Amino acid sequence: QVQLVESGGGLVQPGGSLRLSCAASGSFFAIGDMGWYRQAPGKERELVASITSGGITRYLDSAKGRFTISRDNGKNTVYLQMNTLKSDDTAVYYCNAFVKIRRVGDAIFAWGEGTLVTVSL
Repeated sequence: QVQLVESGGGLVQPGGSLRLSCAASGSFFAIGDMGWYRQAPGKERELVASITSGGITRYLDSAKGRFTISRDNGKNTVYLQMNTLKSDDTAVYYCNAFVKIRRVGDAIFAWGEGTLVTVSL
């Protein structure tokens, strides 16, 4: 009933910037917290940034000062602006959202399929 589609990944040089987008579509009542996770080869998936429906944000320590998460509730979209990218930021980035399907009950955690970010010369 809900799909999350990420976009904006690609190849960027160290020190460069990239902006990821994740749009939710389908049939649902409301979207609560949203976030961006990433998983690098051989590493565990980690939460990079999150944002509540009211706009409260949290960041992975290594992302603080470099990444900015934001959302457009009218578009059901969450963004991740990534600046001063490092090679260690290379990973598949996944969008996540808590989605209330109906006004009364029926809520799920939704995941996107992921978008690859490669930071390299």
